[in-house]
Amino acid sequence: MDHSSITDRWREVLEQMAAAACRAGRTPDSARLLAVSKLHGAQDILTLFEAGQRMFGENYVQEAQGKMAILPQGISWHFIGHLQTNKVKSVVGRFSLIHGVDSLKLARSLHNHAEDLGVVQDVLVQVNLAQEKQKKGIFEADLGPLAEFLAAGTHLRWQGLMLMPPFFDDPKRARPYFARLRELAGALRAEFGLPLPELSMGMTGDFEAAIEEGATLVRIGTRIFGERGTI
Repeated sequence: MDHSSITDRWREVLEQMAAAACRAGRTPDSARLLAVSKLHGAQDILTLFEAGQRMFGENYVQEAQGKMAILPQGISWHFIGHLQTNKVKSVVGRFSLIHGVDSLKLARSLHNHAEDLGVVQDVLVQVNLAQEKQKKGIFEADLGPLAEFLAAGTHLRWQGLMLMPPFFDDPKRARPYFARLRELAGALRAEFGLPLPELSMGMTGDFEAAIEEGATLVRIGTRIFGERGTI
């Protein structure tokens, strides 16, 4: 792929994000772009890094490790895939933010390893608001014990919530899920006295609606990089 077209599409996305934030009465920089770079090569990532993009999202531990080894230290890596407990040691302390904490078991494993390393790991809770069996994420009704653990933990810093809504051709149909996640975050802030500043929601097809409903992080890959290949 022509690298100049990647940067052109990246700039277009940033402009659309800023416009969506302004429509919602927010500052243009209140929603930040996480460029989803899974299954895209290191050169494409470097191209965007040199243009000014700093946050990149990866789904696969081994692939991400290979990129980390050769790309600039200034990149903020986010882990956005499903994290198995046997991969915890490979991600704690290496990723700026883990988006997909979806069980008490995983949270305990992350916390224990962070404690062993003497670090504090930033995490989001992935909520499955639509209760879709094929998707990861904790159901809202089951959130209590996980929220209590994270609120009390000393080596995990709970930064907010993450959502993958049902797939709709019309982004307007995803909007109620974005709105509900925002409301849920507000209720959790009040209950636990935590800032929970991040709402990771919105992807290529619906990021403008997500921003209008309060997203602070949008995860966009295909719109910028093109169709995924294989690494």
